[in-house]
Amino acid sequence: MPGTRKLGKATDARMAMLRQQVTDLLDRGRMETTYTRAKEIQPLAEKMISLGKQKDMAAYRQALSFITREDVAHKTFKELSEKYADRTGGYTRVTRIGPRRGDAAEMAVIELV
Repeated sequence: MPGTRKLGKATDARMAMLRQQVTDLLDRGRMETTYTRAKEIQPLAEKMISLGKQKDMAAYRQALSFITREDVAHKTFKELSEKYADRTGGYTRVTRIGPRRGDAAEMAVIELV
């Protein structure tokens, strides 16, 4: 699922971070993070929304195995799947917002369209 960026973390720590960030993005609708992390989160979040559009038990269980909170999975299957029912993809947008002050890392906002 994710790309080839290692993000300076071991595999288990990286996957835990990505799972939590995808959960937060689906819960809040937008978040600010580094550009490389946003590009890694994007396909994972879109896959969760696509699973939500399937509306069957197998897809729900698959989403629950990745999303860290059950209420966010429920929201994905009820609210977000209805919101994006007529879209075939492109549920998220990544916008660059410039460098971070402390370490000059390229920052971005990832949001649900």
